[in-house]
Order: sequence, then structure tokens, then C-alpha cells
Amino acid sequence: MSIRVFVYGTLKPGEVNYQRYCEGKVIDTQPAIALGQLFNLPIGYPAMIPGNNQVRGFLLTFTEPTLLTVLDKLEDYNPQRIPEDNEYYRQQVTIYDLTNQSLGQAWIYLMQPERVQRLGGTLISSGWWS
Repeated sequence: MSIRVFVYGTLKPGEVNYQRYCEGKVIDTQPAIALGQLFNLPIGYPAMIPGNNQVRGFLLTFTEPTLLTVLDKLEDYNPQRIPEDNEYYRQQVTIYDLTNQSLGQAWIYLMQPERVQRLGGTLISSGWWS
């Protein structure tokens, strides 16, 4: 069973956490789009909240289901905690290719809008973080 995760920040190929968490474990990488709003956080990485803008990133496919547990730790997400106690939360959303064709569902890490505001996030209107 494969696990699909949409990444838009430090887990993208070429970014700092890709090597640490994904390299050698990814069986497919595809440029992709998710709908939301992307913010740059002053702490050095981005956050995404639900919305209708195009956020550009990559759809990564893994064969190892335990990888989600590893990524949950990185993203400070624990499904047993109340949402406000997590930095990010994980949910499944529809992902699109660059021609807006659906690629089906994938996991994505989102942040609560209130947390983005509290952290001083600024909207990235291009939908691309680097």
C-alpha cells in the first residue's frame, strides 16, 4: 500500500528536510497543486491553511506506511491531542496536476489560521515557497 503526501515547504525536493526524511524512500515525485492559502512564517518555513488559491508543491509517493508517523513527529502533529496543541494537522485533500486534472487524494499538513496569524505569517500570493 502506498502513501501519498503533498509537500509545499521544507519537504520539497531540494529543500532541507527532503534529504533527511524522503530521499531514498520516495518512489514517485510529481509537481502538483493543492487548494489553500500559503504563508511564509518568520520562523523559516511555510504554513498552509484551507482556501481556494493554488498552492504549488510536489506529490510524493512512499511505500512505507510508517513514514507518516515520522512526518507527524516532524510536523508536531499528534492525532490524540486537541487540534490547538498541534503545530500542524494532517488531513486528506484532492491534489491536482499542473493542468488542473485531479490526481486523487493525498495527505497534507495544514496549520490552523489562528496559529498562522499568531506566528506573523505573510501570504505568498504566488503559491510557491522557497
